[in-house]
Amino acid sequence: MTSSYYNNQFWSEKYKARQTQWNIGYPSPSLAAYIDQLEQKDLRILIPGCGYAYEAEYLLQRGFTHITLLDISAELVSQLRQKFKDQSVQIIQGDFFQHAEQYDLILEQTFFSSLDPSQRKDYVDRLLNLLVPGGTMAGVLFNKTFEAGPPFGGSRKEYQELFELKLFIKTMELCYNSIEERRGSELFVILKNINW
Repeated sequence: MTSSYYNNQFWSEKYKARQTQWNIGYPSPSLAAYIDQLEQKDLRILIPGCGYAYEAEYLLQRGFTHITLLDISAELVSQLRQKFKDQSVQIIQGDFFQHAEQYDLILEQTFFSSLDPSQRKDYVDRLLNLLVPGGTMAGVLFNKTFEAGPPFGGSRKEYQELFELKLFIKTMELCYNSIEERRGSELFVILKNINW
């Protein structure tokens, strides 16, 4: 399933016009706290729909060595290649649904909510292909609905029904450390690929 706005032009125009209301200017506190618990620094990590990639900066500061950023926007990718030009970060301009490498960990921060809900089953299928057996997706999902999108929200019940058919839900709980503007409206989610 494709969406009329999930394309390079739509998102590149937003970045050129600086219409990035989702940008908080630093790593999500929930993801930063999760990253702080990770001890294996050579995990192969993907951040899809990576935006300004503050989580990647945070990972680098903590010694992680295999970070891949993926975004459909050529404009954003150009900015990121400049930003990380002296860092060992792989930056790919491309479609998440066509991406074919494998990772130990996928970090989710606003990408899922940027997708039309009609793409969510395809998102789960792609997670299964991108995660190694035993691999993890960790991230933040909106626990609220929006009049129109993107972003698109949802509920815990909806996400449970979506993910539990193909992934093990290790954690799906209200974030205790959301930024003030999103307090009470985010879920922290940890999913495992148990398809051995």
